[in-house]
Amino acid sequence: MAVIGWGSEHDTLTEGRVRALFMEAFADEPTDGERVLVIIPDGTRTAPVPLLFRLLYEVLGARVSRLDLLIALGTHQPMPEAAIAKLVGADAAERRARYPKSEVFNHRWDQPGALETVGVIGAGEMRALTDGLVARETPITLNRMIWAYDRLLIVGPVFPHEVAGFSGGAKYLFPGIAGREIIDATHWLGALATSYATIGVKDTAVRRVLHRGARFVTERKPLSCLKLVMKGSALHGLFIGDLEAAWEAAADLSAKLNIIYKPKPFTSVLSMPSTKYDDLWTAAKAMYKTEPVIKDGGEVIIYAPHITEVSVTHGKAIEAVGYHVRDYFLGQWERFKDHSWTVLAHSTHVKGAGTFEGGVERPRIQVTLATSVPEEVCERINLGYRDPRGLDPEGWRDREDAGKLLVENAGEVLYRLEGSV
Repeated sequence: MAVIGWGSEHDTLTEGRVRALFMEAFADEPTDGERVLVIIPDGTRTAPVPLLFRLLYEVLGARVSRLDLLIALGTHQPMPEAAIAKLVGADAAERRARYPKSEVFNHRWDQPGALETVGVIGAGEMRALTDGLVARETPITLNRMIWAYDRLLIVGPVFPHEVAGFSGGAKYLFPGIAGREIIDATHWLGALATSYATIGVKDTAVRRVLHRGARFVTERKPLSCLKLVMKGSALHGLFIGDLEAAWEAAADLSAKLNIIYKPKPFTSVLSMPSTKYDDLWTAAKAMYKTEPVIKDGGEVIIYAPHITEVSVTHGKAIEAVGYHVRDYFLGQWERFKDHSWTVLAHSTHVKGAGTFEGGVERPRIQVTLATSVPEEVCERINLGYRDPRGLDPEGWRDREDAGKLLVENAGEVLYRLEGSV
């Protein structure tokens, strides 16, 4: 499918324009009688999923035999029915009445019976794709239910991303609906490259691996992307078509809308993640997106009183290793190599850049939690602690000249220094 799309830095898409784009994109596609699986984001991504679901059903519902939704959870927890109803804009009873050809499914990365190995990237090819960072044979496992459908549609937004450079596209396959092997491989690859050098960059080692892995699917089944570009809650772009081309068009526009440049670094950043992130695992985007504008020796405070735990899924694994810079793990690899590589990667992304020499770890910046995670837990996992009750965000507002930056609704917009890549 050639890319059909529209995007603007200044204007937004109306419902009518979205409908027209859908009708144009699918007019000549042979979807009659097909079973179509739509892969969608979970509640941690800003996107008008209810509108898109409704219009997709309006355009395709009469033609297809199924139009089911699979939530690309990666390793996130399965969404309960109340959360699904909010995500798609209709509860179970409404879906049965208004969308009788649709069901909504949670991906389960942790259930081997739900997964299938669709291919293997050999060690030599991994070495070439990753510029030598990884040279290990990597099996590609995906949710096996994709093979029960005639066509796949990936629907979701594109933002700067700490592991892949930009989110979206093939990332909805890996980690979205993947198994542990490829999730571990790509996250640790991102850690080796570092979030600092990766975030907001289109051509990354991880993205090349994602596109290679996706070809194991596209060689066997039609797969199209519906890539969104958001600015806050406003829809500024929609690109429909080829997996890689639609993602590239969306990433180019996202770079213009979701990267803010600052003239000088800050000593103190108060980063306030959205309440849609319910643990540090997801809310840590408030750190990733501000790290590039924090001065050496500076501090980012993740201010989120609503967060009570480190990770719903990976909490025990994180407590076992703590938060450390990349070289802390590389310098003691025999000690850590059998831990979850996804957890190790998350650890390094949160702690940020730094060194480990002579047994001494020196992070570039201080990362402090002002959440409802207890002080003793913060100490145990090697992060700073501030009592959120003693913090007033107004102390950071309009204080940029004094080296202070306040970032509200943090997590999707990247802050970068002027003149940086």
